[in-house]
Amino acid sequence: MNTLVDLERKRENLYKQLQETGDFRRGIISVTYRKCGKKNCACAKEGHPGHGPQHLWNTTIKGRSYAKSLKLGPEMEKYLEEIANHQRFMRLCDELVEVNEQICTLRPVAEIDDDNELVALKKKLQQQFMEKYKKK
Repeated sequence: MNTLVDLERKRENLYKQLQETGDFRRGIISVTYRKCGKKNCACAKEGHPGHGPQHLWNTTIKGRSYAKSLKLGPEMEKYLEEIANHQRFMRLCDELVEVNEQICTLRPVAEIDDDNELVALKKKLQQQFMEKYKKK
């Protein structure tokens, strides 16, 4: 089992790795072939895959889909690196959340010895939750 100190060190290491992530973007790169629709074109023949390949960067942000045609070469390489950085960023974030949850579990709860202070805290917390409940 990990100690609190070990987990805090691991969390600091994850924060450092996040800082080193670099530029990133969401999405994937897909390869498509399409038929142009001309009757006399080679793509109209049976078994022909169509024109292409066309490389598209695709993503969905807040319910909207975005796509961009990419050129082979430096542009494609840039997008591939940014997408890989995003995947690394997401993996690090998931790991960071897990480590923080373990830290929260291990960190002790504060003790309150003064009964008046404890009663005041309970009233304060009850009031906070009642305000949230009334808003719904």
